[in-house]
Amino acid sequence: MKSQQLISDVLHILQVARQKAYTAVNSEMVQAYWLMGKRIVDEEQQGEQKATYGEAILKTLSIALTGEFGKGFSYANLRNFRQFYLTYPNPEICYTLCSKLTWSHNRLIMRVENADARMYYLNEVIEQNWSVRTLERQINTFYYQRLLSSQNTQVSIADNNKQIEQANISDLIKDPYVFEFLNIPEPITANEKEIETALIQNLQAFLLELGKGFSFVGRQFRISTETSHFYIDLVFYNYLLKCFVLFDLKTTKLTHQDTGQMDMYIRMFDDLKKQSDDNPTIGIILCAEKDETVVKYSILNEHKQLFATKYMPYLPTEAELIAEIERDKKKLENKYSGT
Repeated sequence: MKSQQLISDVLHILQVARQKAYTAVNSEMVQAYWLMGKRIVDEEQQGEQKATYGEAILKTLSIALTGEFGKGFSYANLRNFRQFYLTYPNPEICYTLCSKLTWSHNRLIMRVENADARMYYLNEVIEQNWSVRTLERQINTFYYQRLLSSQNTQVSIADNNKQIEQANISDLIKDPYVFEFLNIPEPITANEKEIETALIQNLQAFLLELGKGFSFVGRQFRISTETSHFYIDLVFYNYLLKCFVLFDLKTTKLTHQDTGQMDMYIRMFDDLKKQSDDNPTIGIILCAEKDETVVKYSILNEHKQLFATKYMPYLPTEAELIAEIERDKKKLENKYSGT
């Protein structure tokens, strides 16, 4: 028994040491790539500043480095090093953020054109420990842009008529949500129960798409009054906002009955399930299509805890997703401007 504990302890020591060594080496190499990019740019600026001149420098340097160190210094990689520096000319970003990520992470992020989006992804990868595959998925589904579309959406949290906090829920509500991980074929014929089942079967991916702070509470969650039982499709708790979040799935166009039903669920949950230290419950109707008349004239237009968002069970094209984002951004602006 003691020998097993000894082996376990030594293995743990080695694993920790190897991880620290890997992290240190990775950090130094990322910084080295930035310095190489800077040196290449400095050299180009001293020359004729023509594309052919820069290409000649990179080709010559690639041959020399490959001969000395082997693979990893191709012409394409040297172009990446140069672009790395040009993307982050401020060394502080490289040393404080980029050096904490792998080179594979950095290559993906530096190709994002929007500077604010790049900074968002840099910080999120560090904070959320996203894998390269997860990062690629978030970039491809315009994760940042979908959050940005609801950045002005805020909910006032009150208790006993005293405002205690104002929580920004831009990291909670996306429009649209993208559920490409469900692998539902087109044309889409799945019913609500089938989509709900698929989401639960892919809970890890679903939580990733939902965003920060979510923990799963239940499916077909029963809430009862003295006379009736009601079943909510999906219930989560967000520990950052300190509130329950209810999801209702609809495979058809949004109706005023849907908004009324979710409003009732929110009120019931606040009355029967919310604890004294919880913030007010949030309800999100996930619908295949939104009716603009319902959005404008139903309780949805005034209810600050109730949202209807579209879900897309496939990965849309860039044009489709941008169009969706712009449409729903205008809707949210109208909702909170009172127009």
